[in-house]
Amino acid sequence: MTAMAPTRTGPDLSFLLDHTSHVLRTRMAAALGEIGLTARMHCVLVHALEQERTQIQLAALGDMDKTTMVVTVDALEKAGLAERRPSSTDRRARIIAVTAEGAKVAARSQEIADRVHEEALSSLPAAQREALLRALEGLVAGQLASTADAPQGVRRPRQ
Repeated sequence: MTAMAPTRTGPDLSFLLDHTSHVLRTRMAAALGEIGLTARMHCVLVHALEQERTQIQLAALGDMDKTTMVVTVDALEKAGLAERRPSSTDRRARIIAVTAEGAKVAARSQEIADRVHEEALSSLPAAQREALLRALEGLVAGQLASTADAPQGVRRPRQ
């Protein structure tokens, strides 16, 4: 460190959240990859099973752009796990319907996601796990509930 380096006044929250998020994503990708899914495919299957949803609604839930969503649904259709169908409530809208095979795969992928999350938290004592989860939920519901407008935009890391 040189004399010109600024003095940090607190922990580097950005690094801590980015690093843990990156490691968790890579572990999730590896675990879901064992059954031929991506995290995005898992997200679409699970959320489409919860209730009738359009591609646009699912893209918003999964924080995906339109192009990524189309590619993801195309892959799910090709694998026989989901299909595009007319909505039962709005004939103009098309929903993503999960097939019977897709529902089985979604159940398995949820087990995998739960296991990866449990493994990530297992290094902490139970009280710290609960505190961490409550704190993160508080941030997501409060101060970090929405993004800020950035003049040049913020690039998300490649997945």
